[in-house]
Amino acid sequence: MVGSEHLLEPPVASVDRRFHALLVDRLLTWGIFAGSAFAAWWLFWREDEVWPGVALLAAVVLVVSLVSAVALGVTGGSPGKALLGLRVVDADTGAPIGFSRALLRIAIVGLASLPTCGLGLAVMAWTAIEDPEGRRRGWHDRLVGSLVIDRRTAPAPAPEAADGPRPLVNLTAMRLAPVPTPAAPAPTPPPPAPPAVPAPPPPPRPGRPPAPEATPRPPAGSPAVDSPAAGSPAPAAPAPPPAARPTHAPAARPEHPATVGRHLGPPSRWRLTADTGESIVLDGLVLLGRNPEGRPGEPVRHLLPLQSSDMSVSKTHLQVHLAPDGTLVVVDRGSTNGSFLLRQGVSRDLTSGRAVTLLPGDRIRLGDRELTVTKED
Repeated sequence: MVGSEHLLEPPVASVDRRFHALLVDRLLTWGIFAGSAFAAWWLFWREDEVWPGVALLAAVVLVVSLVSAVALGVTGGSPGKALLGLRVVDADTGAPIGFSRALLRIAIVGLASLPTCGLGLAVMAWTAIEDPEGRRRGWHDRLVGSLVIDRRTAPAPAPEAADGPRPLVNLTAMRLAPVPTPAAPAPTPPPPAPPAVPAPPPPPRPGRPPAPEATPRPPAGSPAVDSPAAGSPAPAAPAPPPAARPTHAPAARPEHPATVGRHLGPPSRWRLTADTGESIVLDGLVLLGRNPEGRPGEPVRHLLPLQSSDMSVSKTHLQVHLAPDGTLVVVDRGSTNGSFLLRQGVSRDLTSGRAVTLLPGDRIRLGDRELTVTKED
């Protein structure tokens, strides 16, 4: 593809899909050649006319090869590749390879497909798997400068900025972020009621003095005996005891709202650790790859280069960033060999350009490198 930082690397076709496309093309071509050989035998060879039959068979082979070369050089396809969704393009520009290179490629593949116990096809498949660039180019592809891509998952190129750099807005991560809902205020418990104080007993009412017993009136002229003196005051009634003063316990004072949350611990943070021992605290957008580079205007906080012994890690392989709600999100940047998320022993592919939320303990595999996600309190 065009060497621009705005274009994602082309999705390279897998070896098994290329083999199935080649099998379809070989069966179709060999069927045409077998029909031509039968026609040459029926028309010439059974009449002992050898050379006209050979000429007919050679003409059919030439015509089929030329038609296949035109189709492959102009459109990058063949019947088998069209059926499997593959396409042959130039390894550097992504354009069709042209007639001459397509004809040379068809001749090499045809010779390798001759009945030699599968040795030629095995060599082609082995050189594609062991491609040091990780693009699955066999020796015939490197000879003519071609690359087989998968059109089904070809990423669309990002549009060029018209006036100036624009910041990256990840709508997928915004959709994944849960909408914060305001927490309902906890009901304030009512202040405890003061302890009940028993009411003081009513003061005893002064009892009515008993009526004095009737004493016989002494005869007239006799002095009075033990009679109170006239005009002396009557004895006073006893005073009631003083009532007990009620005592009230002080009501418990509710805690001031400003003190709520004063004892919370420090916020947690995310950490990304590579299998090479490199570790980084995630506080923004982080790009990872062999030699990661951000797009113009992209708010990159850290660049983490990863060494790859077999070149299976792309230049800018994936990104990891924090969502607005504090969750950690990973996005594959259209890498050649893809990325995988390992969670509790289960592996899943990371689709190019689609954000996936990470959890503590997750592992991310990109090429021959592996990253571990941890959360520190």
